[in-house]
Amino acid sequence: MSRIGKKPVPVPAGVTASIDGRVLSVKGPKGTLSLNLRDEISYTLEDGSISVQPANETKGARAFWGMQRTLVQNLITGVTEGFTKKLLITGVGYRAASQGKVLKLQLGYSHDVNIDVPEGIEIKTPDQTTVEISGIDKQKVGQIAAEIRRWRKPEPYKGKGIKYDGEFIFRKEGKKK
Repeated sequence: MSRIGKKPVPVPAGVTASIDGRVLSVKGPKGTLSLNLRDEISYTLEDGSISVQPANETKGARAFWGMQRTLVQNLITGVTEGFTKKLLITGVGYRAASQGKVLKLQLGYSHDVNIDVPEGIEIKTPDQTTVEISGIDKQKVGQIAAEIRRWRKPEPYKGKGIKYDGEFIFRKEGKKK
């Protein structure tokens, strides 16, 4: 039994949600998002909340129940507050600069790494070693953050590389004389 799935998702004031066929559309102050609905799950829109219940008692319906409720919650949170990921760059000569729709990274390679910013994502560089990624779609924000981090993952000896804010890097001891 899903404990997360039992709770209805509240729809705050200023946000409109509508179910059209098998698509849930949510419109809020930051934009519009939509979600393709699963056949195994039934969705009901009632007095300021969205209720998610399994359509039948199959194992597949129970498996999707909690996840679908969380995806609906992410739509509501995205159009009201948005999502933000912060990356920290550590290393001598490692830096980042945002130039319009391109993020330019210098990560110790013989060339600069240019990353095109997708539509709906905003990237800011408050200083040369910090990258802030924000947008209304949680999946897109996380995906672009992972793609940026992939260029130079933090290594365990000196901690050089790109890491998430708050991420703990397990440090190893180096050679002994």
